[in-house]
Amino acid sequence: MRLFVGDDWAEDHHDVEVMDGSGRRLAKARLPEGVTGMARLHAIIGDLIGDDADDAEVLVGIETDRGPWVAALVAAGYTVLAVNPLQAARFRDRLGVSGAKSDAGDAHVLADMVRTHDHELRPVAGDSARAEAVKVAARTHKTMIWERTRHTQRLRHALRDYFPAALQAFDDLDAADTLELLGKAPTPAQAARLTIAQISAALKRARRKNIAEKATAIQAALRSEQLGQPDVVAQAYAASVQALLAVVGVLNTQIKVLEGQVDAHFGQHPAAEIILSQPGLGPVLGARVLAEFGDDPTRYASAKARKNYAGTSPITRASGKKKLALARFVHNDRLIDALTAQAFNALLRSPGARAYYDRQRTRGAGHNAALRQLANRLVGILHGCLKTGTLYDEATAWPGSAHKAAA
Repeated sequence: MRLFVGDDWAEDHHDVEVMDGSGRRLAKARLPEGVTGMARLHAIIGDLIGDDADDAEVLVGIETDRGPWVAALVAAGYTVLAVNPLQAARFRDRLGVSGAKSDAGDAHVLADMVRTHDHELRPVAGDSARAEAVKVAARTHKTMIWERTRHTQRLRHALRDYFPAALQAFDDLDAADTLELLGKAPTPAQAARLTIAQISAALKRARRKNIAEKATAIQAALRSEQLGQPDVVAQAYAASVQALLAVVGVLNTQIKVLEGQVDAHFGQHPAAEIILSQPGLGPVLGARVLAEFGDDPTRYASAKARKNYAGTSPITRASGKKKLALARFVHNDRLIDALTAQAFNALLRSPGARAYYDRQRTRGAGHNAALRQLANRLVGILHGCLKTGTLYDEATAWPGSAHKAAA
């Protein structure tokens, strides 16, 4: 006996529908989030299965692959299929063209999609608790970095509007010395009164090099003639900038704390040594790659499957005599970000990677396209190392590259 469950998750409840193999609705309900809702779902399925529990299979379609609800479904022995929201939306259009949408209707769509296309849907990966811990820490760490970038850009725009000299004086707006000096002198008039000794002290605390030279350059930039705003407007901007400086300072501190957590969790994972042996991957980037790929050994049937999931492999569009190979624009943003950074770093650390990149450029590929192709190749190498449990070896990964480089 097979039961197919569509689970449309909202913020505080789940709309579920259960159907049999013929598409006949057997039950539907709106369940609260948490233990109570899960108990009611078990009761509904238990009543439908009856005495055939040993021979029953329950497949659940849901538009997420994480969280305590999904973990409870997996723990109950159900086969949980994570459905991409884009897939569900397109499948909904096949069942009706009116454009109508409801939570109960989405549950029906998910149940019917699982019933007819379960062979094409990916089960939720059976990642280990250690990999899940790495994912939580690595994702939060990266999110904090993205938030710091946003606030730094806001700071840059504010300074451009009333204090352009600061943008000439400071290269890194999120650096410790910049935060200290701008916090001490947030207006052009105050900054112009900063002494060499004050600037040098801030640079020293930030562990900068060539302090005397940099202090002189910063003071000169802060005292240069610039277009400005009336004092009252400058004071208002200064208050806004100080608020942004405080936020960036807190983000800097928490990013450093989370980096330690990422390193600690990743260092305890069994695959850490293999991942760190890959060119261009350190503890943080390696943790991000592990977090997004997961560590379920059965998740990727081949290197091609891993590349497709990574979004580094091209997609083909063919019609008649026309055939194009294009980049995948639907992908895991966090994973492609980490893999692109790895490929860029590998250019300086792996002669084989550098030679491969140069060959793509020689064939006419642009920098981004060549980097993406290199990332795709590195994903395949990583897959082979993880599958065989071996560390990265330059000669094995790039056979003949040393000979070609010498030639």
